Amino acid sequence: MIGNFMRMHTLNLDSSASLTNFREECFTCMPNLKFLSLCETRITNLWTTTAALAKLPSLVELRFQNFLQDDEARKHPASDRRDDYWDSDHTEISIHDEAPSVSGESIMYRHFNEEQYLNNTDMNIDRSSEDSSDDSEVDFSSQDRETSSMELLPDAPPGWEDLVNLQNEVSFGTLDMQDDEEPFFRLSDSRLSYIAPKKCISHNPSPICFEKFYREYMIVSLPNLKILDNLPIRKVDREKAEVIFSQNFEYLPYKRKNKESVVSILQKRETRANHTRRLFPRRKSQYFYSRSLSAAKVGSAAWPALCPLSIMDTTARDDRRSYRPRQFEYHPSDASLMVFGTLDGEVIVINHESGKIVSYIPSLGTMNSVLGLCWLKNYPSKVIAGSDNGSLRLYDIRLMPPTATGSHQSAGSIMFDDFDQLTSVHVNSTDELFLASGYSKHVALYDISSGRRLQVFDDMHREHINVVKFSHHSPSIFATSSFDREVKMWDLRQKPNQPCYTALSSRGNVMVCFSPDDQYLLVSAVDNEVKQLLAVDGRLHLDFSITSTGSSQNYTRSYYMNGRDYVISGSCDEHVVRICCAQTGRRLRDVSLEGKGSGASMFVQSLRGDPFRDFSMSVLAAYIRPSSNSEIVKVNLLASSDQDKGYSYTQHSHPLFSSGG
Repeated sequence: MIGNFMRMHTLNLDSSASLTNFREECFTCMPNLKFLSLCETRITNLWTTTAALAKLPSLVELRFQNFLQDDEARKHPASDRRDDYWDSDHTEISIHDEAPSVSGESIMYRHFNEEQYLNNTDMNIDRSSEDSSDDSEVDFSSQDRETSSMELLPDAPPGWEDLVNLQNEVSFGTLDMQDDEEPFFRLSDSRLSYIAPKKCISHNPSPICFEKFYREYMIVSLPNLKILDNLPIRKVDREKAEVIFSQNFEYLPYKRKNKESVVSILQKRETRANHTRRLFPRRKSQYFYSRSLSAAKVGSAAWPALCPLSIMDTTARDDRRSYRPRQFEYHPSDASLMVFGTLDGEVIVINHESGKIVSYIPSLGTMNSVLGLCWLKNYPSKVIAGSDNGSLRLYDIRLMPPTATGSHQSAGSIMFDDFDQLTSVHVNSTDELFLASGYSKHVALYDISSGRRLQVFDDMHREHINVVKFSHHSPSIFATSSFDREVKMWDLRQKPNQPCYTALSSRGNVMVCFSPDDQYLLVSAVDNEVKQLLAVDGRLHLDFSITSTGSSQNYTRSYYMNGRDYVISGSCDEHVVRICCAQTGRRLRDVSLEGKGSGASMFVQSLRGDPFRDFSMSVLAAYIRPSSNSEIVKVNLLASSDQDKGYSYTQHSHPLFSSGG
């Protein structure tokens, strides 16, 4: 935001379609802003949005949508309502997509009628006789967006005048006050439907309104707010919101309740370490303090650090080229290494900390898009790569130079029998065997030392098998996931003719993986169906209840982060990574990926938690724009984006917020 707006009371950013996110400091220049409307913007992220809005100490009314009763909307068309409210005593700042950047001197504004507003908002509207079910689950699916767009006024945010007139409306009710509560009005039944979200129609909603428990999250995160989406926030609403928030969201990682400074935590750790066990018989473990430090850092970084994997090619500058990653895996024992395969059939080992290529394996016409990659655990210099044309090879990266030099590649590789239409490879815990699956109902078993294919298990599923995974500790146990909606557990010792058990999803399965201790199976099905099963028998342990988009092409992938503490999940039709507690299912944070430049929308193609760094991960992000290459984005939840000035992932920044940091 350019300039200072010390006297601004009202800001209308309705229909700013290019507004997708806020930067941390974008609202610090308007400390007296009381009323903000953001209907029909493209804002989606609850966490960054509330963190930015928390910089507005005077904010009392916020709108991302207009809640109006259907009868009222017809009774008071937009043309009849405009002059009733937006008179000479009321003002707004209306900034749309076409508006240029503005300074403090160039904006003209008038003061909002504070006295009239406060008279209305001091009264809480009682709906205690209404249905007590969850108000946040408002169904927008039946709303005609074209019709609701007609309700939007070019000069005034529709619906705010209804709240200003609320004083006259509630005068038909009776004042009802209890000893320990703020005063509220009990309305007649004819007016209850106007206030209740379930009986109101949403007009001009922003995407953030579709987030599960959106209203409760906003109420808890913005405690000074009095009105949200034209609906007054009562004491009972706050109490209910706090309960729902505690059940569905983690305020801080590892159930920490209050934000602490890193210095304070370190001081407590050192102080307790110097005392005797007699004084402190129940000393905190090292994990308690490390988790507290993580919670403190995550809590202070609402905008986590995101940066693309920078690749420093060692070839001559004239020969430098951009790579098109399609799959990647962290190294199992070297925290600095990562391997990725490209759409052009290359396999590249890179130091992802320095960006320097360690080993480069060209396609040489033998591989197409690399879809399967797996390191050997006991021989960590070796990696198996499989491509969609069926080619399978094992490479020793010690024998592979960082540049392509010719025919030497065959000296450090072993070729296996092809597996047609391959999509997945995985090595067992002893590095003796690996499995391959693909666009078929079969799975092939290979012996690594001899290079032979030992067996093909036919018809393990009724449709093609997306992923096959060995367990981390048992060399004979593996799981398969298929678009036939089934996940199956197998044991090689039983000559897998029959699965140990079968678990069913409601949609086609995209991913399955074991938790690091093999206690759980994490299953991801199409369109955000993510569940955690008990690995011993396939019983449901946890359903993460992520909201569906309705798309049958929204392929979802999920992995563990911080050991088995958290789950990260992303889908190919969405630009967000969701982070949930693996034991409670509560949402910790969403991380939005938004690329540089106009038309650079991104979606999550794959992702992995960093096995060596807590609250760190990498995301393979693909652009919707065909001319753009996919890229691997490193995410550090413990660091703020302000610490990484080299790259910004704020897409389509609105003119007002283009310099927000």
